[in-house]
Order: sequence, then C-alpha cells, then structure tokens
Amino acid sequence: MGELFQPMHLLIILGIAFLVFGGRKLPELGKGLGEGIKGFKDGIKGVMEPSAKEEPPTIKPDSTTPTAPK
Repeated sequence: MGELFQPMHLLIILGIAFLVFGGRKLPELGKGLGEGIKGFKDGIKGVMEPSAKEEPPTIKPDSTTPTAPK
C-alpha cells in the first residue's frame, strides 16, 4: 500500500485529471477540494477538543434527597 503514492503515479493522475477536466476547471476543483479538507479538519478538531464556549456541567443539589439532622 505504501507504493501507491509514488511521484510517478501522482503525475499520471494529474495528467489524466488535466485531460478530463481541462485547464480551466482544475483550479476550481483544487480550491473546492482544499476547502472541503479544511472544513473536515476543523470539524474533527471541534469534536476532539471541547469548545471554550461550552461550560462544564454543574451539579445542582437535589431537594428530594433527605439530609442528616445536625
């Protein structure tokens, strides 16, 4: 699997993409792909790290629980 992304393979893939989509569409496709990857990374980062806006849950005393007399 490590041999899949060799420089020659990537050049062939880029050449085929150029033939299929043409010179005008490639920058638009690259921009869209970059924005998609950035959004994905931001979404994963937001899931992994809790947001600073979120407050930790607070424990409220339960009024139905009897307390010991003093």
